Amino acid sequence: MKLFQTLIVALIRLPWIGNGIVALLSMVKRQTIEIMKRARKDQVRPRNWSNAELRKFAPLYTGKAINVSGWKDEDQTGGRYRAYFPNVNGYFISNFKGERGQQENEGELFIDLTGGLADELRGQFQVVFNHTTLEHVYDISKAVANLCALSQDTVILVTPFLQQVHYEPGAYGDYWRPTPMCVRKLLEENGFEVLYQSTNDNDWYIVYVFTIASRQPGNWQGRIPGSITSGFTGCRLFGINAESNPS
Repeated sequence: MKLFQTLIVALIRLPWIGNGIVALLSMVKRQTIEIMKRARKDQVRPRNWSNAELRKFAPLYTGKAINVSGWKDEDQTGGRYRAYFPNVNGYFISNFKGERGQQENEGELFIDLTGGLADELRGQFQVVFNHTTLEHVYDISKAVANLCALSQDTVILVTPFLQQVHYEPGAYGDYWRPTPMCVRKLLEENGFEVLYQSTNDNDWYIVYVFTIASRQPGNWQGRIPGSITSGFTGCRLFGINAESNPS
């Protein structure tokens, strides 16, 4: 393998030929990503993966649930997140104003994650779910504090760690890619203990972090595995040996 690498490096350094080799390698990389997205979609495609993670735990909840900033509640694979929580006794969606905001659907609430939270909403939900919103909120600490304030027990967050910049002018910006450790710290600052945290760390594509935290962790002993496998997320994509603890 080392000899092969040396040969490719030598070819890239050649005038005229080098640019063609780089273009070929880029094409191979793009095609490989597309192949892996199809062949291993439940691991490589971050939405498929995070949906599968949520399905493991959502049926555990029997109180009220809310999908915060959930837009149309779509899971982007043809379903709706309401179906993931079959045992809850109430399901709500909240949105902010704007083009990607309130849909005027039944049960929809208005919540500004960077504003003041209405007293009647504090602690009203057993489980608060939020999927890939926090990267779009500049005051992320305030947003997490509000998510935690809504919950009497559990917060479930899906956040991007490695992803391209994506925003929609007039609707939302793009500010953060919190590390797994950052997510844990933000939750701990609001009195929550992280029970479970995982990632779809892979060599090819976007990486999400899936986190479950509770202000009543004792309620979930033996029901949610105490597992934090986020470790050195990102090492695979960059070809780094995690055991070397790179800095």
